[in-house]
Amino acid sequence: MNILAIDQGTSATKALVVSADGEILGESTAPVDPRASAGGAVEQDPQELLDSIVAAGREALRLAGAPVAAVGIGNQGETVLHWDLDTGRALSTALSWQDRRAVEVTRELADEADRLVELTGLPLDPYFAAPKMTWLRRQVGEGGVVTTIDGWLNHQLAGAFVTDAATASRTMLLDLERAEWSDEACALFGLDPAGQPAVVDCAAIVGETSAFGGSLPVTGLAVDQQAALFAESCFAAGEAKCTYGTGAFILATAGEAVPSSTSRLAVCVAWRLDGVTTYCFDGQVYTAGAAVSWLEELGLVSQAADLDKLDSSPGEEAIFVPGLAGLAAPFWAPEARGGWVGLSLATTRDDLVRAVAWGIAAQVAALAKAIEQDLDRPLERLRVDGGLTRSRVLMQAQADLLQAPVELYPSADATALGVGAFARLGSGAAATPAEAVGSWQPVAVFEPTMSADESGERLARFDAAAQALAALAGTA
Repeated sequence: MNILAIDQGTSATKALVVSADGEILGESTAPVDPRASAGGAVEQDPQELLDSIVAAGREALRLAGAPVAAVGIGNQGETVLHWDLDTGRALSTALSWQDRRAVEVTRELADEADRLVELTGLPLDPYFAAPKMTWLRRQVGEGGVVTTIDGWLNHQLAGAFVTDAATASRTMLLDLERAEWSDEACALFGLDPAGQPAVVDCAAIVGETSAFGGSLPVTGLAVDQQAALFAESCFAAGEAKCTYGTGAFILATAGEAVPSSTSRLAVCVAWRLDGVTTYCFDGQVYTAGAAVSWLEELGLVSQAADLDKLDSSPGEEAIFVPGLAGLAAPFWAPEARGGWVGLSLATTRDDLVRAVAWGIAAQVAALAKAIEQDLDRPLERLRVDGGLTRSRVLMQAQADLLQAPVELYPSADATALGVGAFARLGSGAAATPAEAVGSWQPVAVFEPTMSADESGERLARFDAAAQALAALAGTA
C-alpha cells in the first residue's frame, strides 16, 4: 500500500510517495518564501503554503506513476492564521513560528508563566502559538477564527476543522494531561476554545481530499518535529533525535505519563494513537541552518558545504551563540541576540565560521544535558536528520560535545516519512508504530573523540557566553 506523505515546512514543501516497504517511488519539492521585516516580523502567504502542498503532492504522484491509498500531512507547528471558518478564506498573512512580535503578550502574562507551565507544559514565550494568536487577534479584531496554520490547511484540503494532539500541544492552550483545550489557558490569552479545531489522534481518518486527483483519505497528521521523532523510531522513553534545519530541534520521548521539566524545557505531546498519549521533552535552537545562511549573506562562506573545508578543531578562543532570533530553553530570552565572544586581533574568518558550527553543536549539547537531567539518565545516542547533517565537521563536533554516539538517519525527509508512517497506521495498513516506520540503519555513526573533561570545559564556556547575552537582553 503506497502513501502520499507531505511535509509543509518553513522554506519548502516536500512530498513523497512511499511504498509499503519504505521505497521512495516519487518525490517533489515546492519552495515557499517566508518574509522577515522589522520588529521581529516573519510572515508567510497562506495561499502559497496551500498551493505548494498541492503542487508538490501532484508532482510526486506523477513521478511515482503509482496509486496511493492515503495521505499524511506534516505542518510547521507554531505558525498561525486568521481565517473565516464559513468560507475558508484566509483573512491575514500567516505569522511564522519565527515571528517574535508577540513578546508584548508574554510580558503582560509574566505573572501567569508558572501556571501556564503547569497547565500546558510550555514556558511562556512568543515562539509558541497562543501569544501570536492573541497578538494577531488584537490586530484584526473580532470575527473569523485564529488557529495554527494546520487548522486552515486541513479545512482547505479535507474539509475538516481539526488539529492533531501533537500540534495542539505547541499552542500553550492544551491541557497537557487531558490532551484537550484548556478553558483556563484560553481565558488567559483572551481566546475562545470553541474557536479552536477539534483535537484528533495523529493516526486516524480525518477526512477526504480531492486536491491530488480522485478522492483520498487523510489518515495521518503531525507537527514536523514529532513526526521526525516517530520516523527515527524513538518509541521508548529516553530515545532522542535532533533535526538540523532552519533551526535545530532536539526531542526525547518521555513515555505515557505527563513529565515535568526542572530544566525549563518544553514538555509536549509526542503523539496520540488510539486515544493513548505519549509525551516528549523538546529543546530548540532557533537558528541553525539559518545561521549558516546568514554567514553566506555576510560573504563569510559561499555555501554550507564550506563548513567542511575548515580545520575540524574547535579553536581556542572564538565562541558563537546562535541566538540570532532569540534564545529558547533554558533561557527563554526572546529578545536576546546572537554573538561571537572571545575575539582577538588574531581571530580569522575561519575562526568565526568554525565557531558558528561549534556554537550550534554546543547549544544542542546543552539541551541534551538538560534532557538527561529531566530523564535522570544519560542519552545513549542521538539520532540526527536534516540538511546540516551533511556537515561532518558539525556532526563530529556534536558527538564530541554530547559525549555520545551521533547516528545519521538515512533520509533527509524524516518529517515526511514520519507523517507517512502515521498515515499508514491510520489507514489500517500497519498495526504497530514499528511496523509503520519499518526497519532502518544509520548511514554513519560519529563517535566522540574529545575527552569528557575538554567537552565539559567547552560547554561551560559556551554557557557563560549564552548567559551573558541573555543578561544583555535583560531576561537572564
